[in-house]
Amino acid sequence: MNIGLIAMSGVRVKSAELAALGVTLPGFVRRGKVIASLPSLGLLTVAGLTPPEHQVTYIEIDELRANTVLPEFDLVGISSMTAQIDEAYAVADAYRARGTTIVMGGLHVSRLPQEALEHADAVVTNGAEGAWPELLRDAERNQVREIYIGANDRVFEPENYVLPRFDLLSGRPYNRVTVQTSRGCPRACEFCAASLTITKRFNQKPVQRVIHEIREARKWFRAPFFEFADDNTFLNKAWSKDFLRALIPEEIRYFTETDTSVADDLELCDLLAASGCKQLLIGFESPRSDDLSGMDPVEWKRNQAPRFRRVIDTLQSRGVSVNGCFILGLDNHTPDVFPEVLEFVRNSGLAEVQFTVQTPFPETPLYHRLKSERRLLRERFWDRCTLFDVNYQPKKMTVEELEQGLQWLFKETYSREETSKRLRSFVRQRRGRT
Repeated sequence: MNIGLIAMSGVRVKSAELAALGVTLPGFVRRGKVIASLPSLGLLTVAGLTPPEHQVTYIEIDELRANTVLPEFDLVGISSMTAQIDEAYAVADAYRARGTTIVMGGLHVSRLPQEALEHADAVVTNGAEGAWPELLRDAERNQVREIYIGANDRVFEPENYVLPRFDLLSGRPYNRVTVQTSRGCPRACEFCAASLTITKRFNQKPVQRVIHEIREARKWFRAPFFEFADDNTFLNKAWSKDFLRALIPEEIRYFTETDTSVADDLELCDLLAASGCKQLLIGFESPRSDDLSGMDPVEWKRNQAPRFRRVIDTLQSRGVSVNGCFILGLDNHTPDVFPEVLEFVRNSGLAEVQFTVQTPFPETPLYHRLKSERRLLRERFWDRCTLFDVNYQPKKMTVEELEQGLQWLFKETYSREETSKRLRSFVRQRRGRT
């Protein structure tokens, strides 16, 4: 079969005010461009799972938009997150009208498979591992079933694991390459749309397998910057130390996400710096402990708040910059939270900062709670799940106050002057330790 794999990318903010700000604020634009240019590791894995007798073409949605005629395929696989699912459905409908077999997967489809089946012949949930080869065999016999369930918590076991097809990215202008070291996160935060969707438990990839993937990816790029596509890379401290020691000789530079527990182990922090870690994104969510109450089952996030500044200093003094992520619009947030967050950002020495608005992604615990409380602004709001658009009624402020507060924070934080101040502060902090 001739198979086309279509990656949806480039989320667009719906808020006209924030969209306008994004054009002029350097700190915000830079991270936005990085996210928009990340390749779809899921589809590269699907390509790796495809037997060699099939022809595979990897396509970004921007390439389809630029074409007046859709390329011909026997089977089309589409992966999309929630914010882009409507456009993904439109592409699926266009191909399906031609008689092309359509398969859809990804986080949104795993949460809402019946919705996706209105636009696809088959859906793959819980990851492609353990499901895609069987689907292809059925497709060759024109006997595709509606739902295929992936390996879930066995994705990295030998019978399911496959090397992603990094060669399909050759010659493309990506500024980062994604590699996955783990899947899932046991923190079980109420808002998280990813950690329990594809897998039921935390899955850790063997160290040498990750190193092999990094080496394979480097064959197709000149000095690539890596982004580990994980929910929480350094959760397992013993694995993390083994991995970082193995990573040091590779001499790469990378970015990833983790939580504040990484700073509990100073040896691990030293290894992070030595292994080429340039930045960690850490979800602080709010600088006030009470705001984090109920966010996870054991109040782990709430108990971390008093130590945020120590975490920042521990990492940044070693040359690993921290991108602190904050969620605005939590239930305890009142309009006074915006200047408090700004004060924390300025006084803590954070090198980078990311503001998002609380987002009830479909089928998450947050979505079900807000729906039961009749606080969702509309029944279906998938194209507004951008992390910057308000889709619910905040508890202690109006929708307008939340939107205006977010805009104010963007203006105050992402200007050229403020972005430069944070960079200079980080450089001084790093030099101060050396």
